[in-house]
Amino acid sequence: MLFHVKMTVKLPADMDPTRAAQLKADEKELAQRLQREGTWRHLWRIAGHYANYSVFDVPSVEALHDTLLQLPLFPYMDIEVAGLCRHPSSIHADDR
Repeated sequence: MLFHVKMTVKLPADMDPTRAAQLKADEKELAQRLQREGTWRHLWRIAGHYANYSVFDVPSVEALHDTLLQLPLFPYMDIEVAGLCRHPSSIHADDR
């Protein structure tokens, strides 16, 4: 199942910079692993924001939830999720 996910990160202004840097490094490591595995299909930065649009390919809503919970920055994110399905007018057989 494909899901469009918007993630907006809101780190506390008074967060220790060392802690913030470690969270960001851990997030990058996990995000890149999930991309290599094919779970995190697409990842785009939203210009001018500490946010991204992503497409996840997971077997279920529960799997998406479990994946998002793993993200080190999850406690500091506002997340919006929309399920995706193929549009009948699309000329592409898939989204790759």
